[in-house]
Amino acid sequence: MTTSIHVTALDSVVNVNSLFTLAVFIGLAWNPYDPSNTLVDPNSRCAPTSKIAEDLIKFHVYSFSSFLFSSLVALAIKQAIKLAKPHTFNIHVTFRGSEFLEHVDVNKTLLRVGMVVSGAGSVAGCVFLMLALVNVVQIKVGTLACGSGHAFAAVVPLVILVPLALLIYVCVGLYAFTR
Repeated sequence: MTTSIHVTALDSVVNVNSLFTLAVFIGLAWNPYDPSNTLVDPNSRCAPTSKIAEDLIKFHVYSFSSFLFSSLVALAIKQAIKLAKPHTFNIHVTFRGSEFLEHVDVNKTLLRVGMVVSGAGSVAGCVFLMLALVNVVQIKVGTLACGSGHAFAAVVPLVILVPLALLIYVCVGLYAFTR
């Protein structure tokens, strides 16, 4: 089994999760209770409620937790691979220079379970981040409950494209495990 491919995949998971975690932190730094953060008249029926702002914070925290969980699992698997006793050494030359790649024997089942768990954490983080963004839209341009056209125009592509991308991510991941 080629472990260098797995290490590269785990590095990619950690890197993507880091970008999403940065987005979550930026979102948490924003104050949804500031009246200047909305384009909706506070006396309008489309004005967001405090429940929407609370949900925004909750979904940001859930998203951060999921991305952190996923990254820690991926880093733990990567560390286990690096600590495993190598049985062969190969030299692999890339455009950056020469580097040694080790091929080690790892428990294939545990590796796959760990990668699936890490992937599930990333998927959960994306879902929670999408829900947080729905609440950001409602705070900025009006609630979905009042039929705000601007809110629907922003939310509909979000709730179509993100789940579609996650479905593709899951399908490709599962396909890779069956090969």
